Amino acid sequence: MSLPVVAIVGRPNVGKSTLFNKLIGQRLSIVEDTPGVTRDRIYGKCEWLSKEFMLVDTGGIEPDSNDVILEQMRRQAEVAITSADAIIFVTDMRTGVTASDYEVAQMLQKSGKPVVLCVNKCDALGEPPAEFYEFYNLGLGEPYAVSSVHGHGTGDMLDEVLKYLPEENEDDEQDDVIKVAVIGKPNVGKSSIINKICGEERVIVSNIAGTTRDATDSVIENENGKFIFIDTAGIRRKSKVLDSIEKYSVLRAYMAVDRADVAVIVIDATVGFTEQDSKVAGYAHEKGKACVVAVNKWDAIEKETNTMNEFIKDLDNNFSFMSYVPYVFISAKTGQRMNTLFEKIKYVAEQNSVRIPTGRLNEVLSYATSRVQPPSDKGRRLKIYYMTQVSTKPPTFVFFVNRAELFHFSYQRYLENQIREVFSLDGTPIVFKIRERDRNDVK
Repeated sequence: MSLPVVAIVGRPNVGKSTLFNKLIGQRLSIVEDTPGVTRDRIYGKCEWLSKEFMLVDTGGIEPDSNDVILEQMRRQAEVAITSADAIIFVTDMRTGVTASDYEVAQMLQKSGKPVVLCVNKCDALGEPPAEFYEFYNLGLGEPYAVSSVHGHGTGDMLDEVLKYLPEENEDDEQDDVIKVAVIGKPNVGKSSIINKICGEERVIVSNIAGTTRDATDSVIENENGKFIFIDTAGIRRKSKVLDSIEKYSVLRAYMAVDRADVAVIVIDATVGFTEQDSKVAGYAHEKGKACVVAVNKWDAIEKETNTMNEFIKDLDNNFSFMSYVPYVFISAKTGQRMNTLFEKIKYVAEQNSVRIPTGRLNEVLSYATSRVQPPSDKGRRLKIYYMTQVSTKPPTFVFFVNRAELFHFSYQRYLENQIREVFSLDGTPIVFKIRERDRNDVK
C-alpha cells in the first residue's frame, strides 16, 4: 500500500529539518542555523504507534519574497502541501508569532488540508511560558509545544497527526492481485506500455519528457491473473530535476515501487543502457522487489542475425549487480511480446513469494558445502550449522554459523547461485542474514 504523506512546512529557520531528523531517527536533512539551507524536499519513512507514513521536509516559506531561490522553495512547499495527507506547521517559540507565520497559516487554511500546529524550541520541561498561548491566534487549533532537539512533545504531536491519516485500504491487500510499478527514465515509453495493456488512452502520452506527473493505477484482469499497473513519472538524475512538480513526482515514483510487488524497468532500445537505468533498477533491487527489464521500442531497431543476442550480452554486463533479472523485448507501439511481459511479471512475482521447506534447504546446503569446502582463516574454518527461510518478498534466509567474519562474500555468492539453480529463483533478489550460534552478533 502507498504510505500516507505528511509534509513539514513553515518559514525559514524554525527548526523544520531538526524536527524531521528527530522524527525519522536519522540525520538525513542538512541542519544549519542559516535560513534557506533546505531547498529541496527531503523525505523519509516515519513510524508512530505501528503506523508508517512518509515524512517530507520542505524549504522555508517566505510568502512575499522576490528572491529566486526563496520563490522556488515556496513553490516546492506549495506542491508538498497539495500532495500531502496532513501537514505539520512548525513555528518558533523564541521569535513568537510573526507576520510570515500568519501568511503561511492563511495559505494552509486555504489548502483545506488538516494542519497540526507545532511550536518548536520549547526546550524547557514543564508548563510552556505565557507567550506560547499567542499561537492560538493563528486560527489552526491547539498548538503543540515541541523541542525538536530533545524530542519533548513530539509524541503528543504525532498522536494528533495520526488522526488525520487515511486508514489502510483492504482492497489494496488482496493476495491474488499483483501490483506492478512501471519505472524508468523519462520518455522511454512507460505510459505507452500502460495504454497498450489497457487498450485505451488511460495515461497521457507525449514525446515531451516529464508528461506524467503522478503515479496512476490501472486495474487489468486477463488469462494471466489480476494486475494493478502503476504508471510513474520518469526518474532522472537529481541534477536534472529542476521543476518543483517533477521533483515531487519522483518521490511518488519511488513510493510506487515501495507498494509494488513487481518493478518493470523500462529501457529505450534506441538509446540503450544508461547509468540512470542502473540507478532506477538499483532502487527496486534494494527494496527487494521482483524485477523484469522491458526493452521497449524494439520495433524501431534494425535487426541482424545476432542483434538480440548482442543486446542481451550488453544487458548482462550492465545488470551484473542483479543477474537474476529476466529481459523482455517489447514494442508498446505494435504490441509485440506484451503477453510475454505478463507471463514474466506473474512468474517473478511467484518467485518473490516462494517459501522453501527447511529440510530441502539444508539438503542443498549439505550438497553445496561438500562440493566446495567453506572458507577458513588462520586455522579456523567456517561451519554452517543449518539455514532456514524466515520471510518472503524477497526470499530471506538465515544461516547459523560459528564465525560470521569467515562467511566471505564470495562463498555467499556461491551458495546463492546454488539455491537459485536448484529452486529456479529467477527475477527476485535473495537476502542472506548471518547469525553466530554462540554469540549475539548479527552480520
